[in-house]
Amino acid sequence: MKVLLLITGLGYGGAETQLVRVATRLKTRGWEVRVISLMPPRAYVEELVTAGIPVFSLGIRRKIPNPQPILRLARLIREWRPHIMHSHMVHANILARMVRALSPVPVLICTAHNINEGGRLRELLYRLTDSLCDLTTQVSQAGLERYVRVGAVPRHKIRYMPNGVDTDLFKPDLEVRHILRSALNLDNRFVWLAVGRFYPQKDYSNMLQAFAQVTRRVPEAVLLIAGDGPLRPTMQDLASKLGIAERVRFLGIRQDVPQLMNAADAYVMSSAWEGLAIVLLEASATGLPIVATDVGGNGEIVIDGETGFLVPPKNPNKLAQAMLRLMSLPQEERKHMGERARQYVEENFSLERVVDRWEHLYCELLLKKGIL
Repeated sequence: MKVLLLITGLGYGGAETQLVRVATRLKTRGWEVRVISLMPPRAYVEELVTAGIPVFSLGIRRKIPNPQPILRLARLIREWRPHIMHSHMVHANILARMVRALSPVPVLICTAHNINEGGRLRELLYRLTDSLCDLTTQVSQAGLERYVRVGAVPRHKIRYMPNGVDTDLFKPDLEVRHILRSALNLDNRFVWLAVGRFYPQKDYSNMLQAFAQVTRRVPEAVLLIAGDGPLRPTMQDLASKLGIAERVRFLGIRQDVPQLMNAADAYVMSSAWEGLAIVLLEASATGLPIVATDVGGNGEIVIDGETGFLVPPKNPNKLAQAMLRLMSLPQEERKHMGERARQYVEENFSLERVVDRWEHLYCELLLKKGIL
């Protein structure tokens, strides 16, 4: 069976990472897979091609409407004739529905990766084009309920399909921890880690204001932030103004996130909104206790009081209090929280189980169409 995966762009984001992980697993299970990015890809092309998955780009660079990418996508679909087109993120979802009228595919699945994909207009577009797809999926239960509540998708045509994490890649490793902590000169420091792009969604100003409060009580604490984006210079300036520039390390894009997670003592997320944050799954799988804002599907990953603490968004005081609370716990108790976090992820969000669910859904829809 042929599966065409369509995504708005290929970069170092959660949705993109999830698509790549699922695509490569599907390929090893015998599915024919191709990936099309609306925008020129910035990551993962080599990894996909090495796995035997061709990658195409529609070359969209500007927001000005242009029929050429739509026609090119229609041509690629007609030439390859996939059994399933599976789109990811709002722009790809809407485009996939529109192009289906030009180049029909037996099954179209559209996946929303956030609880809010950009406002009422996009939700209205979902509603108006719903008849053109077979099923919409949401990565979080909270996102599903919201999409039904606002009328973007009828309940009978939306399904919860969570993200998954490779628990063999993200796992506790004491040897890696000692090596990297020594290399980064982190010995005898309490290390917080955050991974994510510098965009408004991640609300790093909230995190930095909270961490400034933390360092007043625990001066030896360190915050590592891995990622890049347009707001990074602004956040670096803020760290300087808050007097914590020497305690916050902006690491840029890193290829060793599993190792960084082992080097950390705890994970912190300050997002204003989320879907089902893959980075929280990765941190949990690595055995890190977590402090995160209670937005989107974060509460579906972090069990408040058991695997970490949840706090309201946009509240640096509450975030700082939770971080200090976690740091004050005995080391054995923090270790137990991390062990419980990994167990919970293995039981509910392992990548192999998630790919099993996608295969089952694909086959279910193909059977309904009389193709299997």
